[in-house]
Amino acid sequence: MKHYVGWLALAALAQAGCGAQPAVKAAAKPAVIQPCLADRAAPAAAPATAGMVLVKGGEFLQGAAGTHAEEGPPRKTRVGSFWIDRTEVTNDDFARFVAATNYVTQAERPLDPAAYPGLSGDQLKPSAIVFVGADNPNAGPGAWWRVVQGADWRHPHGPDSSIEGKGALPVVQIGWEDALAYARWLGRDLPTEAEWEYAARGGLDSARYTWGDQPLDAQKPQANVWQGVFPVADTGGDGYKATVAPVGCFAANGYGLHDMAGNVGEWTRDWYAPGLSTSEMVDPVGPTERAAYDPADPAERKHVIKGGSFLCADNFCFRYRPPARQAGPSDTGSDHVGFRTILRVTGSNPPPPAGEGA
Repeated sequence: MKHYVGWLALAALAQAGCGAQPAVKAAAKPAVIQPCLADRAAPAAAPATAGMVLVKGGEFLQGAAGTHAEEGPPRKTRVGSFWIDRTEVTNDDFARFVAATNYVTQAERPLDPAAYPGLSGDQLKPSAIVFVGADNPNAGPGAWWRVVQGADWRHPHGPDSSIEGKGALPVVQIGWEDALAYARWLGRDLPTEAEWEYAARGGLDSARYTWGDQPLDAQKPQANVWQGVFPVADTGGDGYKATVAPVGCFAANGYGLHDMAGNVGEWTRDWYAPGLSTSEMVDPVGPTERAAYDPADPAERKHVIKGGSFLCADNFCFRYRPPARQAGPSDTGSDHVGFRTILRVTGSNPPPPAGEGA
């Protein structure tokens, strides 16, 4: 339902593409868990840059070689200057948007039977994707995910779950269209893949991670990712066991941005196609919708998701690195994907893909 097949294909592709990766350092003593961000400014239309950080434009090496084929070939890329959210958009942020606009997310809407002719009446009810894990490490992606009716941004794990008292957590169960609607409400946009990766690197061009080349440190965790045997058990050595963390609980990168690795994956503006094109190297905007393509799910056009999430294990997807990229079904919410917004400096505004307005 709602491209559930697309999420399964994505998970299967991630599993197939993983070779041996560096293991997390063994912990000889309990990890030092940092306090979460307490002075975060709420995004607002005035001032327009509330809650954001200015990133000056420049050139960097986008992409990587040797980990996942779709991450390359690496290319020199130049982006203009922009403001970008210091953290992922939170439940409180999104609640203000909904209160002001009465917006209804994709996960809260019933499916159009004309668009989904193969589904029954019950299957057309509002739903979203929820990670449930598995008892067997050899189980396929179909065992890890469930389509849950009543799952949405207010009830991220199903109708019996709630975000009450969890306003500082990143909002999830947000489709691409929902993320774009929020951004436009504030007069902003979603970052392009190139802008997102440039921001994530924090000035460390070609570094393996947002913090440098050193692997995850179990004594002082740098990100909220899966630690343990995926999808069976997350040890929670970073302080968060198979769940999202409040925004800003891990050290910022060189540009002052939090959670550009792990926690939740983040929607970008770009349509997805395997690999990086070498035809555009200045403010690239990715392929057109018509040219978008995911080999794991050829029938559906998708958008690029960056940053990995709390589900990223070194022995599984290993996608909490800046160049890592995934294809996300744009009409589907899930409990491990959120977003942040961008405001480009005048004169640094990449046009939309040819013939398209979003």
